Amino acid sequence: MTTSTAETKKLYQQVANSIADAIRDGIHKPGQRLPSERDLAEDYKVSRPTVREAMIALEIRGLVEARHGSGVYVTEAPRPEVSAPELDIGAFELTEARRLIEGEVAALAAATITDAELAELAAIMDEMVVENDNNVRGERADRRFHVTIAQASRNSALVTVVENLWDLRYKSPLCRAMLERARQVGVRPLIDDHQEILLALKERDPTSARNAMREHLGRVIDNLLTATEIDALERARNEVAARRTELARRSAI
Repeated sequence: MTTSTAETKKLYQQVANSIADAIRDGIHKPGQRLPSERDLAEDYKVSRPTVREAMIALEIRGLVEARHGSGVYVTEAPRPEVSAPELDIGAFELTEARRLIEGEVAALAAATITDAELAELAAIMDEMVVENDNNVRGERADRRFHVTIAQASRNSALVTVVENLWDLRYKSPLCRAMLERARQVGVRPLIDDHQEILLALKERDPTSARNAMREHLGRVIDNLLTATEIDALERARNEVAARRTELARRSAI
């Protein structure tokens, strides 16, 4: 799938629009299961996360539905095209940006954070545990934790960047849908990860703080990959086949 520089900005939209056209043209019919995630990624020459974002975008438009453990199916003929929202960023792209930026923010904060700010972060973590236990939407305590670290960097530009990245979570329909899917399968703010970040900040160790933040947001990406998996049935079949092969090999010993 070849694209210009401007087009790659919304790569998942290209994939979604192409599949929507195929549905409209009858290539994919109502009730039909779409090709596997791997096949779509190969056909369009994009990454599997891009395919997942495209599938969720199509779900938002009401064209497909994901059936747990089975795949993605066509639901209806496409509605008239509407222009995409100006701010429509997927959760993978957003979290990747956070990982790059907030890692450096944490490193800077480690050199300037005060005891009062460390105490505030500890209190926010207690709130995060309560929110997790009560399944509170919006991750308000999680947002406060990360913004407080940015404020501890003593750089107002970085505070604005971190706040804007968090706000994009709520402004982008695609990002909201992806995060909601993650929540539905039990993904919550990672308390242990935040504890590691706090410990690194208490040690005033920029390298450890950077690594702890990057590792945390890397795990967020991993959790999103798991939560948006659309080939669960295919993966399960492959795992069963692999187990059967292994059992047969062991039986032959």
